[in-house]
Amino acid sequence: MNPRKQITRKLQRADTSLLRPLAAIRLFAPLLPLLTAVLFAPISAKAATLRIGYQKAASTLVLLKTQGTLEKKLAPLNVEVKWLEFAAGPQLLEGLNLGSIDFGYVGEVPPVFALAAGAPLVYTAYELPTPEAEGILVPKDSPIRSIADLKGKKVAFNKGSDVHWLVVKALEDAGLKYGDIQPAYLAPADARAAFQNGAIDAWAIWDPFFVAAQRQLGARVLTTAKGIVNRHQYFVSTRSFSEKNPEVVKVLMQELGETGQWVRDNYAEAAKELAPIEGLEPDIVEASLRHYEHIYKPIDDTVLADQQRIADTFYALKLIPQKLTVRDAVVKPK
Repeated sequence: MNPRKQITRKLQRADTSLLRPLAAIRLFAPLLPLLTAVLFAPISAKAATLRIGYQKAASTLVLLKTQGTLEKKLAPLNVEVKWLEFAAGPQLLEGLNLGSIDFGYVGEVPPVFALAAGAPLVYTAYELPTPEAEGILVPKDSPIRSIADLKGKKVAFNKGSDVHWLVVKALEDAGLKYGDIQPAYLAPADARAAFQNGAIDAWAIWDPFFVAAQRQLGARVLTTAKGIVNRHQYFVSTRSFSEKNPEVVKVLMQELGETGQWVRDNYAEAAKELAPIEGLEPDIVEASLRHYEHIYKPIDDTVLADQQRIADTFYALKLIPQKLTVRDAVVKPK
């Protein structure tokens, strides 16, 4: 048989399944551009989340929450913002230690207690001193006229808060020891109730509770923090968040700085915005706002030294379990 005819017959008997893929390609050819677009479309990165802890204080941070500008600024970075409320600084930093938040604003003492408890926090920035924003109050008809008169008396304050340091230093300056008073560790709401009921002799507290007690209860100021402690306020975050998200932290601090400038230019308007949140009259909120500087600076050696003094004092009083090196709680520039 002719070889050419043999080849032709074999091809005719060949399994036509080899040709089916080609037919399928011809069938779906018009759909290939669409299939390619779906299969190879870029997958959107999952949005990161910035969790901010705050207190119901007359602060720039609370205004930043109400105005919503931070969310807009972080949207291009694909970062969502969540806000969690806490009763006071110690509770806020407990939340940070447990991993509930990434960032917060507290007084000078809560970070010391948190670091002693092993919290992975770092100092991010500080506010210029605000000593008029806290003090020690007594009832208006109290016989207590000086810090020395507090000897043997029951003094209420939130343990581990900035006023804890005020009490310690005020006693020291008056020649008294911490053991000369009866500390009553109470959160602001409980301390106010105890103060009203006469269950305590004095109350160390910060704004806006400080101003509110004076105007609503007729409380008398035994002393403010002026001349006793600096009373810096601090922005803190978890070390991991600050190290991994420097651009987010930068945007956040820029927004806080701009909001702080707005407050200084618009105290009355800021107070009106905060009053419903605080549950206080605008005039009380405005007075509280004026006690704060609303100016924030990068962490420096001066404030770290101040924090070290606080840590050393509380360790000596056995109020924290270990000696700290505060300088370690900063993110070193790369």
